[in-house]
Amino acid sequence: MNSRVTIRDVAERAGVSVATVSKVLNDRYGVAAATVARVREVIAELGYESSLVARSLRNRRTNVIGILVWAIEPFSAELLKGAARAIRDSGYELVVYSAGEGAENIGWENRCLSRLSGTLIDGAVLVTPTVHASRSDIPVVAVDPHTGDEGAPTVSADNVRGAALATAYLIGLGHRRIGFLGRPPRSLASTHQRETGYRGALAEAGIPFDPDLVRVAGYQEETSKEAVRELLSLPDRPTAIFAANDVSAIVAMDVAVTLGMRVPDDLSIIGFDNVPESRMTDPALTTIDQPIQLMGQRAVEMLVAILGGGEPAETDAQLPTRLVERASCAPPPATVRPIAGLRSVSDGVPR
Repeated sequence: MNSRVTIRDVAERAGVSVATVSKVLNDRYGVAAATVARVREVIAELGYESSLVARSLRNRRTNVIGILVWAIEPFSAELLKGAARAIRDSGYELVVYSAGEGAENIGWENRCLSRLSGTLIDGAVLVTPTVHASRSDIPVVAVDPHTGDEGAPTVSADNVRGAALATAYLIGLGHRRIGFLGRPPRSLASTHQRETGYRGALAEAGIPFDPDLVRVAGYQEETSKEAVRELLSLPDRPTAIFAANDVSAIVAMDVAVTLGMRVPDDLSIIGFDNVPESRMTDPALTTIDQPIQLMGQRAVEMLVAILGGGEPAETDAQLPTRLVERASCAPPPATVRPIAGLRSVSDGVPR
């Protein structure tokens, strides 16, 4: 395997000094047009790429923005599409850093930023950050932040209104026993906001809040499956489920089908996000749309403005949500069938 092409290789092939190649790479004055053309021709010929680390040491800039996500899943994939759109013609490039399942650990963003900032990226968009990234010496923008004062510009959706829309829609169909699938206590601010909207819509309709109908879906599919099984094993089980994200809603649909239930005849299910996968379920998932791609676009635009020495047009952007009605919800059945083979869950089960 050939070794990496260096700036010295370019200088030698072009018949110029390393300093001259450096000037061409950094668009500096003092090099004849013919020499510039020759050096660039050699760069293309040899496939030379300057090291990000070396570039940052010279210029204190990399012209690279990092996007830190806990995993590449439907939400983050959509957000990256918007981020890529925003980066066009900005002079910046994107690098995506995923912590995978370990992202549930508190402080993962700070550990990632300590590895990347200063030499690899000029700024970062944090997707689902868990802690205040105050130790970072680069600017950050948070998307859908966790609870607590992040101290950074944020982009989020109107989660309270969206959740209220979802719950009110189910109530309007005649449902009174509506389950809620949320996230762990130390989780996204959006999860708490969506539960607030759920509770508010129940109160508005005069329906008492029942904590037995709330379950933690978690971040792993198996955890979500168990949460759905718990809800459906209740003696007075819900006739509808509102999941705080589409992934959990799709899991709920799968579990219901494996238990012999028909969606929406026996159980209505509504999600939140409107990721592309929500249109592909059978039946297609009714959900709350949040403009995920636009959230990614706005976050990058904010960060580019900050990196340019200016101020973003807004520092706490909240984007609207709307109901997308499909086929996974219907009026509750006249008779609620018990689910065979499911053990009743006691009040002692953790929620």
